[in-house]
Amino acid sequence: MDMKPGHLVLENGMVFHGMRIGAQENVTAEIVFATGMNGYLETLTDPSYFGQAVVQTFPLIGNYGVIPADFESRKPFLSAYIASEICDAPSNFRCEGTLAEWLAANRIPALTGVDTRTLTRVLRDHGTMNGMICDAPEDADIEKIRAYHVTDAVKSTTCEAAYTLGEANAAYHVALLDYGAKANIARELVRRGCRVTVLPAYTTCEEIAAMHPDGIMLSNGAGDPADNPEIIAELQKIMTLNIPIMAICLGHQLLALANGIPTAKLKFGHRGANQPVLNTVTKRMAVTTQNHGYQVQYDPNDARCRDAADLLYVNLNDNTCEGLRYKNIPAMSVQFHPEACAGPQDTAFIFDEFVQMMEVQKCR
Repeated sequence: MDMKPGHLVLENGMVFHGMRIGAQENVTAEIVFATGMNGYLETLTDPSYFGQAVVQTFPLIGNYGVIPADFESRKPFLSAYIASEICDAPSNFRCEGTLAEWLAANRIPALTGVDTRTLTRVLRDHGTMNGMICDAPEDADIEKIRAYHVTDAVKSTTCEAAYTLGEANAAYHVALLDYGAKANIARELVRRGCRVTVLPAYTTCEEIAAMHPDGIMLSNGAGDPADNPEIIAELQKIMTLNIPIMAICLGHQLLALANGIPTAKLKFGHRGANQPVLNTVTKRMAVTTQNHGYQVQYDPNDARCRDAADLLYVNLNDNTCEGLRYKNIPAMSVQFHPEACAGPQDTAFIFDEFVQMMEVQKCR
C-alpha cells in the first residue's frame, strides 16, 4: 500500500499519528470504538455508524479481505475508519479485494498504524468525543471539531422506496420500518416464514394500516433518538393499530420515547460482540452484539415507565435497560442485536417470540 502520514486530532487537543489509506480528504466525525474480534465487514456496512469514525480495538483488521455477501447495507455510511494494522495481503476463498482498496473506492478516509489501545482508553476515560482525520495537526480547528453533531442520520440511511423480501404466500407479513436497518434483520424474518416489506422511515400509520401486516418491526439506526419527533409522533399512532411490534436498537429507543420513557446519551456507548445481558424473568444471561451510544432511561420508581412497560433485559456491565415488554400494546423491544451478524447467536430466539406474538394475534 502507498501511504502518507495522517493524524487524528481529538476535540481535547490530543493527537494520534498514523498512515492514511482510503480516501485522502479531511473529515470530522464522532469517534467511537468497537470491540469485536471479527465481523469488521458487518461493522463497516452497519448504517448505525452514520456520522462516526470507528476505532477497531482488535489489533489486526482486514485479514480476510472484502466479502460483499457479508455486507449489512447497500453501502458504508460511516465517516471514517481507524485501526492499529490493516492487512494488505488477505487470505480467504471468498475474498474479492483488500480493505484498503474498498475504503478508497467508497471514499472512506482511514488511518492505520494508530495506537488504538491508548485511543480507546482515552475514549473510555473521557467519553465519546469528536475528532478530525487530517494530513497535519495544524489543519484541525478545535472549535469546529467540538461543534460537530451527527444530524439527519435516519433521513440519510433509510431506503428510498419500499421493497419486499420473502415468499408471496408466506404465513406472516411483516412491515419493517427502516431507520438504517441491518440486512440480517429481514433475513432472520424471512428464514422464519415471513414476507417482509421494508418501508422508508417516514411511512405513515395510514399507509401501514392499508397493508394489513401481521407484525411491525422497528429497525436499528443511527443518531440521537430524540432528534426524530416526526417518527415518534407517527409511532404513537401506529401503536393504536394493535398490531404486534418488535423493536431493535434505535427502534427500541424510539418506541420508548413514544411511550413517554426518556432516553440519554451514554458515556462511550456499547459497541461490540461481548455485552452480557440478563433476562429479568428467567434470570438467564446471554452474550449479545450491540452498537449504540444512547440508552433508554427506564426507572422502575417512575410511574411513566412502570405503567408503560416491564423491564425485560438489563446490561450486566452497567445495569442499563436492554429490553422492555409493553403492558398496553402487543410490543417488545431490545437494545441489543438478536440478528447478530457477525456475533453471538444467544438471542436469536427473540425472532421466534415475535413470530409467536403474530400467531397469537392472528388467532384472536
